[in-house]
Amino acid sequence: MSQAAEKHDVFQAIADPTRRKILQLLSEQELPISKISSHFPMSRTAIVKHLTILSEAELVRGERKGREKIYQLHPEPLTEVKQWLSYYEQFWTNKLSILKYMFEHDEEQNE
Repeated sequence: MSQAAEKHDVFQAIADPTRRKILQLLSEQELPISKISSHFPMSRTAIVKHLTILSEAELVRGERKGREKIYQLHPEPLTEVKQWLSYYEQFWTNKLSILKYMFEHDEEQNE
């Protein structure tokens, strides 16, 4: 399998609740794997796999400092998610406006 096929996009990366929690933790401070692992009822190996997916999506970066690898959040790729969601926010705003208009128009007819 090619390296490009293995790479995860931001949507795949944030699809998992564990990875979302990791992003939340890293939004507060840079952390080593050991500290990240302490927040989850799973093995360190499982956390490393989640961090790998987040790294492939370029949402986190790990840097060696002595014996530890310290991870930090890089939220820039989340802009893609924000743009995607903004379309649906506009969609629902329009739908609610139509519903409000229909409701108000119906009330006027019943008076």
